[in-house]
Amino acid sequence: MPVVRFTLNGLPAEARFEEGMHFLEVLREECGVTSAKDGCAPQGFCGCCTVLVDGRPALACLAKPERMEGKSVVTLEGVPEAERQLLARAFVAEGAIQCGFCTPGIVVRGSALLAAGTASDEESVRHALSAHFCRCTGYNRIVDAVTAAGAAREGRRELPPPEEGPSRPGESAPHYRGEEMALGAKKYAADLTAPGMLHAAFVLSPHPRALLRGIDPSAALASEGVVRVLTAADVPGERFVGLIVRDWPVLVAVGEETRCVGDVVAVVVADTPFRARKGAALVKVDAEPLPPVTSPEEALAEGAPALHPKGNLLEVCSFSRGDVDAALAASAHVVRRTFRTQRIEHAFLEPEACLAVPADDGTLHLYSQGQGVHDDQLQVAAVLGVARERVRVELVSAGGAFGGKEDLSVQAQTALAAFVLGRPVRTVLTRDQSILLHPKRHPLTLDYTVGCDAEGRLTAVRARIVGDTGAYASVGMKVLERAAGHSCGPYRVPNVDVEARTVYTNNPPSGAMRGFGANQASFAIEGMLDVLAAEVGLDGYDIRERNVLVPGDRFATGQLMDESCGVLATLRAVREVYKGARYAGIACGIKNTGIGNGMQDVGRVVLKVLPGGRLEVVTGYTEMGQGLFTVLRQVVSGETGLPVGAMNVTTRSDLAVLSGMTTASRATVLASTAAAFAARELAAELRAAPLSALAGREFAGEFVCDFTTRPGEATENPRTHMTFGYATQVVVLGDDGRLARVVAAHDVGRAMNPQQCAGQIEGAVHMGLGYALSEELVVEGGRPVSTRLRDLGILKAADMPRVDVILVEVPDRVGAHGAKGVGEIGLVPTAGAVAGALFAFDGKRRTVLPMSDAPAARPSVPRSRTAREGVEVRA
Repeated sequence: MPVVRFTLNGLPAEARFEEGMHFLEVLREECGVTSAKDGCAPQGFCGCCTVLVDGRPALACLAKPERMEGKSVVTLEGVPEAERQLLARAFVAEGAIQCGFCTPGIVVRGSALLAAGTASDEESVRHALSAHFCRCTGYNRIVDAVTAAGAAREGRRELPPPEEGPSRPGESAPHYRGEEMALGAKKYAADLTAPGMLHAAFVLSPHPRALLRGIDPSAALASEGVVRVLTAADVPGERFVGLIVRDWPVLVAVGEETRCVGDVVAVVVADTPFRARKGAALVKVDAEPLPPVTSPEEALAEGAPALHPKGNLLEVCSFSRGDVDAALAASAHVVRRTFRTQRIEHAFLEPEACLAVPADDGTLHLYSQGQGVHDDQLQVAAVLGVARERVRVELVSAGGAFGGKEDLSVQAQTALAAFVLGRPVRTVLTRDQSILLHPKRHPLTLDYTVGCDAEGRLTAVRARIVGDTGAYASVGMKVLERAAGHSCGPYRVPNVDVEARTVYTNNPPSGAMRGFGANQASFAIEGMLDVLAAEVGLDGYDIRERNVLVPGDRFATGQLMDESCGVLATLRAVREVYKGARYAGIACGIKNTGIGNGMQDVGRVVLKVLPGGRLEVVTGYTEMGQGLFTVLRQVVSGETGLPVGAMNVTTRSDLAVLSGMTTASRATVLASTAAAFAARELAAELRAAPLSALAGREFAGEFVCDFTTRPGEATENPRTHMTFGYATQVVVLGDDGRLARVVAAHDVGRAMNPQQCAGQIEGAVHMGLGYALSEELVVEGGRPVSTRLRDLGILKAADMPRVDVILVEVPDRVGAHGAKGVGEIGLVPTAGAVAGALFAFDGKRRTVLPMSDAPAARPSVPRSRTAREGVEVRA
């Protein structure tokens, strides 16, 4: 086996490698470096693997090991400590860390900018960041962080260490473990190891629809390092999983049909990741291709092959209020349009990974990055055919998710391999396989007929929505249910008739993604308001002000709005910006907080007092960059007076914190309320004794919302959701038609951590702009045309305009703090506002996403604000 010799962080190093490996594999697997992350290897797009080679930034995944002979390689671990601390403090101070997966690579780039003396120049920084991809932040805070470090290096700014003392909701406490994330010290699932660990790689279906005739593993088993090839025959328990409908096989069996190119047909286990992937490529799959069903229209046509036993129509959600036909007939203006939205890839930076470790007591410990440890536990136990108590799941905070890690991805197959072999097994998907395997944002067709009176007040909405849910149910029926429920947006409509249909195809599955159907519906209803405004002779602001929901009005589903409905406050917050701009679009948004629709929403937290005066905060919800763990520490500190530095936060599958999936923008509201209840009990005990005297004690808090109804359920006053978040956004274009500014006013109820809250909104705006203008996962014949990140159309740092956030606080009645969810609402109105701005510029109505014919994909003017100057809080 060849050996490469080089200098690593100032010390001589040598490492073995195999033909076909890239240098990132050598660093991670042979040298034990974990700060350099694998986000897309060997695509060379995300920048997570950035290191310094002979003093210059380079992507380790693009370098061949043999070409590193004699080179000087510096990873983040080897950057001078003063620079490391300076950059880490800057990233924390500016709120530039969310999931943190991309951050170490960017910090390496920042160190090179510091060395070159250009770190304080914004345009130089933004240009340098073109080699990096961040899905969470929207980039502007990252630019602020690097320039802040440059200013501190030049003596023009001080960057003290993060404050770890007492805090409380409403303060911008520093991100939990933020410095560790910036320095690459915080481990993700792919960084974990265990003694005797093996590695798994997947063999996927070669066709979107095929009859699986046979699997020949002989060549793989003869390959060096391969230990076992697992197939469906090795599954001891249930083979089908699913969050709602168990229709998704963890392994497709011989004699069955595959339903998409992400279907797993075999798992190869070997002694190294490279050998496992090499072995997977040697497995011969005998599959007879069958014609794929690639559209809902085709799937619902007479004579279409049934992709599932109950047919191709997964579910229909429908409801109505009033008399739509009579209302439309009496309307002064009636317009009809059909809108189409595209399939979107989540593109979280951390590909799916997990580690399964068998324990001596017969249990299996699963380290998961999933969005629901309890759902992981239940489904994995079913696959293994054991009681759920024999599977213990611990969250390894995810490097981004956005809904894409709700479904099982690699957990069940990894657990199966560890269970069968009795050894720890780790699986890490490649970026290409990640894109093939996990669910996407639903492409929807939305046919709308909307009427209004002569003054522009809405009279009726009829909507017919069809969604391509792909090969498996995932949560597709709930996404369409949510699109139906949000079909009228945040507007008062007395007569409503809505139907949404969820349809199986052989395309990649569609499931949860940030916005969850609300943003698709928003694009349609906002477009309809703009058309009606032109018919009546109003501008975009005035027609919205006449129709926006206020307390006492009914949401589309019939739910009465209470005094916490703050959408009008967000609209008025941006009035002057919209009215004063030459080319501007405006859109309002509403997004449910909590699953609702007849389902229970629960938050549970347990506070465990540890020896040495420390406190463990245990929750069932996932930290994936949204800042949940930071907020929970603030809540407990605010109730008890304990310093946040005395607390660590973890997510485990303990039944005492059974909470369900981290979804629907609900985790902060539910978990923070449960944490407050638990902390109040602890606070009462602390009045009589110090924390150290309570070691071994536990304090539990629970918050249950079980009062919602299903859409269309016969009741006089339906309540489909526990609460909502509200927003209005204005998109301003320059004289060249390109993005100049976004102003996002959001009613968040209460900003639990204003900096994190604004950062969430800014990141969502970035995603919303890409959704509006450039992003799409193109699928032809049931197969993605490309699985490269660079082909997804995601905006990079140079593409981002100035984003100003206005946090409006109209406290909610649900929960202990009055907070509302903000994780998704940030991109709900964005596409509609972009469409309005483009119409103002060129007079063209656009009803299809992405609006890729527009010139607006790049910014028009330089950005010169700091993150702090871009955030305003209004009570």
